Parts: sequence; C-alpha cells; structure tokens
Amino acid sequence: MTEAAAVPSPAERAYRAAASVVDPEIPVLSIADLGILRGVEVDGGTAVARLTPTYSGCPAVLAIELSVEAALREAGFEPRVERVVSPAWTTDWISAAGREKLRAYGIAPPEQASRSLRALFGETEVACPRCGSRDTERVSEFGSTACKALYRCRACAEPFDYFKCI
Repeated sequence: MTEAAAVPSPAERAYRAAASVVDPEIPVLSIADLGILRGVEVDGGTAVARLTPTYSGCPAVLAIELSVEAALREAGFEPRVERVVSPAWTTDWISAAGREKLRAYGIAPPEQASRSLRALFGETEVACPRCGSRDTERVSEFGSTACKALYRCRACAEPFDYFKCI
C-alpha cells in the first residue's frame, strides 16, 4: 500500500469522527451502528453530517447532534449537523453488528422487520438476550426508555429490555 493510500481522505476522516459518537442511552452502540448517521460530506473545511432521529420525541437527539459537532471539530472540521426526517428512521437500519452489540449488552434487538404489523402491535416472539430462550413474556410496553419494552424470560427468570420495532 502506498503512503498516499494510507492517509484517509477528509471525507473519510469526517465520517469516522462522526461515526465514533455513541448513543447516550445505549453507549455500546455508535450512531453508525444505530443507522441514524445518514452520511457526512466535506466542503472545504466544513463537514456536514446528516442525522435521522430515531423518533421525533427522542430526548437524546440534541445530545447526539452536539456530540457529532464536537467530534467533527476535534477532527479539524467546521461542523454542521443537518437533521433529516424523511425517510423516517426504522429499526431495519440497525446494522448486524449493532444488533449483536445490543444482544451482548442485554437488550433484545428487534426480531422482525418494521414493516410487519404483528411486530408493531407487540405480537412477536422475543428471544432472551441472556439465555436465548423464546419462552418470554412482555411485562410492560415501556422499558428503561420509550423505544424499549420490558420483558421477562420464563426460562432464566431475568428481566430484559426489548428494542421495539419502529
């Protein structure tokens, strides 16, 4: 590999900086894992990051935007964050790596595609992230945050959050 090829382009540096920001509610997930980082473009010294909030009322949106600005500034760019609301974010955008990180953290990732009406109405079978059993029950429609439901595993008796399909 040549030395020139080893040096990342400004666009790559800016993307890496923005993608390194973690979700403040689920710190094992980067915003790239979560699928809310839609892209980063560099124009001169300005890096423009485009983010799609998970939902309009998410309390973490501003914190994430400020963290992206700080990461871009630290990487040497004049930051600008644009909020992109269309198309709306969906749990389908969570990466495979992000789903595995959720599971390892003790949160069951979304089981079905968000287009499934059964998933939207909570009629889904959720595997326990700790033991893998599908013998689980929903305890509450809301877990530690509004985007998660609280479940309990009947096999290992552990409670856990399930990241709802959106």
